[in-house]
Amino acid sequence: MSFKPFTDYLLLEKKYSPLTIKAYQKDLESFQKFNNDEFKEESINTVNYSQIRSWIIFLVETGIANRSINRKISSLNTYYKFLLKVGTLKINPLTKHRALKTSKKVQIPFSENEINTVLDDFNFDDSFEGIRNKLIIELFYSTGIRRIELVQLKLVDIDVSNSTLKVLGKRNKERLLPLINSVIETIKRYLIKRQELQIINDKTYLFLTKKGIKIYETLVYRIINDYFSRASTKVKKSPHILRHSFATHLLNQGADLNAVKELLGHSSLAATQIYTHNSIAALKKVYAKTHPRNK
Repeated sequence: MSFKPFTDYLLLEKKYSPLTIKAYQKDLESFQKFNNDEFKEESINTVNYSQIRSWIIFLVETGIANRSINRKISSLNTYYKFLLKVGTLKINPLTKHRALKTSKKVQIPFSENEINTVLDDFNFDDSFEGIRNKLIIELFYSTGIRRIELVQLKLVDIDVSNSTLKVLGKRNKERLLPLINSVIETIKRYLIKRQELQIINDKTYLFLTKKGIKIYETLVYRIINDYFSRASTKVKKSPHILRHSFATHLLNQGADLNAVKELLGHSSLAATQIYTHNSIAALKKVYAKTHPRNK
C-alpha cells in the first residue's frame, strides 16, 4: 500500500522536513511488514489495537529501547489521526494507548571553563579548516542552533552589517538570531578563506568541506567531539551538548525563559524547561545569598 497521501500531508501542510518524513514512512513500512507477516494483512488501515500491541511486544523482544518504540508508535498515531481527518477511518486504534515508560536522560552541559578552554586556549591554525572549525564551535555556543540548522546555513543568511543570522528551524519556521562581535570577526576571516578555495561546488551554502561541497552532519559531530575530547571528560561531547550549554549558561546568568525559548526555536516552553534543572546550582547561590533566614 502507498503512504504518499500521508507523506504529502506532512510535507505540504505540516511542513515537516524530508528527513522527518522519511523516518515516519520507515516506521509505517516496518509495521506494515510485521502486520503482513503475522496477520497476512497488507493494509494497516483497518488494524485493531491487539495487532499494534503484538508489534510493540515484538519490538521489545528484539531489544529496541522503549524511547525508540514510543517514537515508532507516535508515527503510527500521526498516521491514524490523518486517516481520521480525511474520513478514511472512524476510530483511532491508538486512542487508549499509553506510552512505554522511559528513563529521563540528564544531559550534562559543558562548563563555561571547558568552552573557554577550547575557544581561547586551543590553537586553531590559520587554514580554511582551522578557521571553519572555530566558527562552527562559536556559532553553536553563541546561538544555540541545531546541527542540521548549521549544516543548512546559506551565505545569504548572514547579515554582517546588522550582526544577525537567519535560521530555518523545524517545520520551516524562521528565526533571527543576534551575533556577538567575536563571532562576526571569525565569520569575516572564514569568508576570506572560503573564497580562496580552488573549487566551490555548493556555492550557496556557508559551511563547506575543503573540497568545496556542503558540510555534512557526521563531520560536524566529529569536529565537536574531537575538540571537546581534549578539554572535557564528559561522556557525551556533541553539537547538542553545546546547544544545551548555551541554554543553561544563559539561564544561569538570569536570562528570561521565554527569551531562551525564542532563541532555541522551541514551539513551547515545555521543551525549554528541560534546561532549567541545570540552573539549580546558580539558583542555590542566589538563594543562599538572599534568603533572610540564611544570613
